[in-house]
Amino acid sequence: MSVIRAERLVNLVLCLLSTRQYLSAERIRDIVPGYSDAPSNEAFYRMFERDKAELRDLGVPLETGRGVLVDQVEGYRIARRDYELGDVDLAPDEAAAVALAVRLWDSPDLTSAAEGALLKLRAAGVHVDRATPAVIEPRVRTSEPAFAPLLAAVQTRRAVMFDYRRPVPAEVRTRTVEPWGIVSWRGRWYLVGHDRDRAAVRCFRLS
Repeated sequence: MSVIRAERLVNLVLCLLSTRQYLSAERIRDIVPGYSDAPSNEAFYRMFERDKAELRDLGVPLETGRGVLVDQVEGYRIARRDYELGDVDLAPDEAAAVALAVRLWDSPDLTSAAEGALLKLRAAGVHVDRATPAVIEPRVRTSEPAFAPLLAAVQTRRAVMFDYRRPVPAEVRTRTVEPWGIVSWRGRWYLVGHDRDRAAVRCFRLS
């Protein structure tokens, strides 16, 4: 999957999670970054159909429906109740896998986040034994220079300013963002937040 499409999918999910109303395809085309680049209506609809199929393949509960007004066209949304994580009930081997995952995070920047997730699981009544022996001892490292300061900005809810290079067209612009979180998508790290310059939700790849 291309970087541009990955960013577009993340933006689409954020958009559909943030609304209670069904958004038409045309409305999505107007407000979700990445769709306005389509050269024609036909190209947009092909792109949108592929993206919907990709989200459903990934397990995203994409809903279709119509608004309360007469003659409303079909629209889309993602219900938070279906998308958010439910009650956690792990089998012993699954709990052991979680313990191993916590030990994967070798970066000091991620240690507190991993420990926090572990505490939440234990508070929910899930027994996770970090001392469980594992056959492998892998390590996940975060080598991105921007990762630590951006993670700190997310945790302190502090706006950040940085230069960002878009892949298409190739240009560098200064962006001011209120960071919401850092996510990993298919081996790449992305910053998600509110772009003050665009007055909209945006997704930025770290590398």
